[in-house]
Amino acid sequence: MSEQQQNPQTEPQLDENQIIALRREKLHNIRQQRIAYPNDFKRDSFAADLHAQYGEISKEELDPQAVPVKIAGRIMLKREMGKASFATIQDVTGQIQLYLNNKGVSQEVLDDFNHWDLGDIIGAEGTLFKTGKGELTVRVSDIRLLSKSLRPLPDKHKGLSDQETKYRQRYVDLIANEESRNTFIKRSQIIQSVRNFMVNEHYLEVETPMMHPIPGGATAKPFVTHHNALDIPLYLRIAPELYLKRLVVGGLERVFEINRSFRNEGMSVRHNPEFTMIEFYEAFSDYERMMQMAEDIIRNASRTVNGTAKISYNGKEVDLESPFERLTILEAIKKYNPHYTDEQLNDAEWLKKEVVKHGESLPPSPGIGSLQLALFEGCAESKLWNPTFIVDYPVEVSPLARASDTKQGLTERFELFVVGRELANGYSELNDPEDQAERFKAQVAQKDAGDDEAMHYDADYIRAMEFGLPPTGGCGIGIDRLVMLLTDSQTIRDVILFPQMRPE
Repeated sequence: MSEQQQNPQTEPQLDENQIIALRREKLHNIRQQRIAYPNDFKRDSFAADLHAQYGEISKEELDPQAVPVKIAGRIMLKREMGKASFATIQDVTGQIQLYLNNKGVSQEVLDDFNHWDLGDIIGAEGTLFKTGKGELTVRVSDIRLLSKSLRPLPDKHKGLSDQETKYRQRYVDLIANEESRNTFIKRSQIIQSVRNFMVNEHYLEVETPMMHPIPGGATAKPFVTHHNALDIPLYLRIAPELYLKRLVVGGLERVFEINRSFRNEGMSVRHNPEFTMIEFYEAFSDYERMMQMAEDIIRNASRTVNGTAKISYNGKEVDLESPFERLTILEAIKKYNPHYTDEQLNDAEWLKKEVVKHGESLPPSPGIGSLQLALFEGCAESKLWNPTFIVDYPVEVSPLARASDTKQGLTERFELFVVGRELANGYSELNDPEDQAERFKAQVAQKDAGDDEAMHYDADYIRAMEFGLPPTGGCGIGIDRLVMLLTDSQTIRDVILFPQMRPE
């Protein structure tokens, strides 16, 4: 009898170490008789496909067909009934029931099966039939143990509920929790939908370096490493932007990269130091085109994985179908704080006090524009539930964005917010090399003043621009946050297979 079949009222409960010891003993016995981990079983069927093809056929119609199948998976449930046994196995597509009796297999095989445990991986051959209750089942004619599980699965009723264990042992989470499996299947589908959309828009997918001699493309603190052969420091990329724009200079007019980036910053329900985003750049384009692209990408991804662009997040509807709203920073502040006056919102000292009042840190170089942005983050950002583009950011917080020709001190930049969090960032690219050089210098001054996230001066990027960067629009969308939105996940760790954790 396996440890799972013990009666808790008559048998002592085994702790995990005892269960593992018992299973190791079983494995030892198997090694004495045969190859313990064979690799010659070839399946020809998956659980979901069988349910789709035969699930609606009546018992009377299916039984005479004796449809042959070879199926493999992990034992999730077992019921031993003397000369007959039932099991439920799980493969990548779902679950299906097996039925064994001493008429279909030898008593020796049945005895072996009865000593197998939940979590063991098996291969079975047989024919399909329907039970009296109408459940699609494989009547087994041959069955083999393919991989012995030495550790017990989580309790079938409680599942794997401890959050830290879910993140540290994602392999167990995926076995035990269908919701987690579905989330990561959807994640793959979302990324594929984004890729397909970009290709259909005639963008070229490219790959750029992940180790940079100069960190750039965003204001963030990088991870630092060292290249032994070259004896130089290198930085894990914080963004691929400057390399992608070099490609636009080179004549690749529409490029995108679904990239992994790294930022040596704090961790939260929205932040992981290693994250995925898409960045894309289009020559002879601007931030208006980039906003429409971002809107279309997100709407298309939702339709692809959810069948609709009107979804629910944390119990509340999110409308991705309607045109996304557009507001300036000041319009957003005043929409949710109508008591603020224009005079107050342009008073630096008042802004500083109000920023601190809302629990935000003062920016390193607190000009009017950066103070207004800090106030927006404190009093309005979290209230932007349905998708909203915040547009026309100050020059002082947008070192790579093109300055507006008509709005003094502002850039042609947007950020997209959904369910109170940033999802995308984009702008008309700055393509004046002399202006860009001056802004890099301003960033260096901020770094010298103690701002770890300010940018370095990238002389090669300036040289590339001096060959001529056409008018260009660029955008970045956080893939992890997009997956959170479209799978109704409340923390970024739920949508990253192996989130960063403190070592055990």
